[in-house]
Amino acid sequence: MAAISMRNIVKRYSDGYQAVDNVSLDIADGEFVILVGPSGCGKSTLLRMIVGLEDITSGDMMIGDVRVNQKAPRDRNLSMVFQNYALYPHLTVFENIAFPLRLRNTPDAEVRERVRTAAELLQLTEHLDRKPAHLSGGQRQRVAMGRAIVRKADAFLFDEPLSNLDAKLRGQMRTEIARMQKRLGTTTVYVTHDQTEAMTLGDRIAVLRRGVLQQVGTARQLYEEPANLFVAGFIGSPPMNFVPGRVKGGQIDTPFGTVSPAGARLSRVADRELVILGLRPEHFEDASLVPADKRARGRTFSADVDVTEWLGAQLYAYVPYEASPEITKQLEELERELDSEQMRTQLVVALDVNSRVVSGSAAELWFDPERMHVFDAASGENLTLTAAAPTD
Repeated sequence: MAAISMRNIVKRYSDGYQAVDNVSLDIADGEFVILVGPSGCGKSTLLRMIVGLEDITSGDMMIGDVRVNQKAPRDRNLSMVFQNYALYPHLTVFENIAFPLRLRNTPDAEVRERVRTAAELLQLTEHLDRKPAHLSGGQRQRVAMGRAIVRKADAFLFDEPLSNLDAKLRGQMRTEIARMQKRLGTTTVYVTHDQTEAMTLGDRIAVLRRGVLQQVGTARQLYEEPANLFVAGFIGSPPMNFVPGRVKGGQIDTPFGTVSPAGARLSRVADRELVILGLRPEHFEDASLVPADKRARGRTFSADVDVTEWLGAQLYAYVPYEASPEITKQLEELERELDSEQMRTQLVVALDVNSRVVSGSAAELWFDPERMHVFDAASGENLTLTAAAPTD
């Protein structure tokens, strides 16, 4: 095993396009780090530079204490699992897993022992004599993982390995990958565009946007303390609600009434005319179900509910509103980049299933202003944070 350190990594193609822009990131020995972001953000390019499949334009890539910029992939002792499994259809499961060992002329006895150990870990023992065509998608992905395990590599690299699986299998494989990594303790870098995978798998998450590292931290840090609008909109499902606000005399006027920027640094908010407020759907409640003492500590407002969705364990209410062109333009751009649900002109509110709020009705809703984020309308910076957002 080995730590991986990236120092000011840049990838610029011959046509001038910069896929990765000055990324610095330290991954500890044995750590499980997720690279996440929308399509085209540079996460797969960064992973391919770690393994040596992409040249580095500038910066230093360190594996352990060794600079590997000029080393060929075969000399880096890394194992990579691809999205499309990359199995040999004419070989059995046993021989697919054993393939990297055969290339190194590993003695047969050692091959059998390593393949057996990997097969037991991945629950493939009974399938060792089968061909890939006779396996399910999840089993094929486990075979690809087995081939990575037997190499005893310094690090495992996963490039969106679950994107070809259906939802149920993805959930199952997430659990298996997490268990495998904890049991082996091998440094792991995992690329995904799926924020659910990111939040459930890694020790830390690195969020990328257009080749630039936005924030690094645990899932809880990114969820509760997003550095900017992009991270706030990407992490969480349904995404954070963004509401336009106009600052007046230390208060913020919104489509749902006036609020005080509690929890924000007032001096950072007061000198701005326009801001964007962020509230998670689950931070709202049906005011009729909020105890009187708690209700007095928050903000109650009336809203016209457009649509409700009752899912048994969850109830979502959708509340339309109007936003100024300045705010709408930025949120439209963010929405397109994230390929997200509509975040421009409606609140998505998660309510207690005992609520009787229904579609097409007026409702009294409640939220706690102390849980509100305040973002700069121009830069997207989170003004609520009293210190720098957790980064690498």
